[in-house]
Amino acid sequence: MTKRIYHLANLSVARGCGFAMIAVVTTVVGLSNHMDVALTAGGLMCLIGCLVLVMKAIHASRQPYKSTEVWLMLEPQDRPNAAIAQTVISVARRGALLQFAHYAAWLAAAQFAASILWRLFSQSDG
Repeated sequence: MTKRIYHLANLSVARGCGFAMIAVVTTVVGLSNHMDVALTAGGLMCLIGCLVLVMKAIHASRQPYKSTEVWLMLEPQDRPNAAIAQTVISVARRGALLQFAHYAAWLAAAQFAASILWRLFSQSDG
């Protein structure tokens, strides 16, 4: 049961982050005429996403378990009893949110590094 809850928490957060990444990729592609600006904007958007995920993880225990997507995705027979549901679902969601915040932070760092490298190498050519 708990393994399924952790899996669904990861799925729920991954889906939300996927939609956010569509916005990041669209912005980067839209600014691709100025690649250093595009990479910097992508890095900033990923950093904002990381901050949002961390804030949601901090407040994960405050959201009632019955209003979470994880609870809705669970089959009625797989749902834990009310005594432990809040704790189990909150811990699973917090872990998933922090895991994806970690991914977003690394992606932001990679985009900032790529932006710096782009500026360094584009200046040496011209």
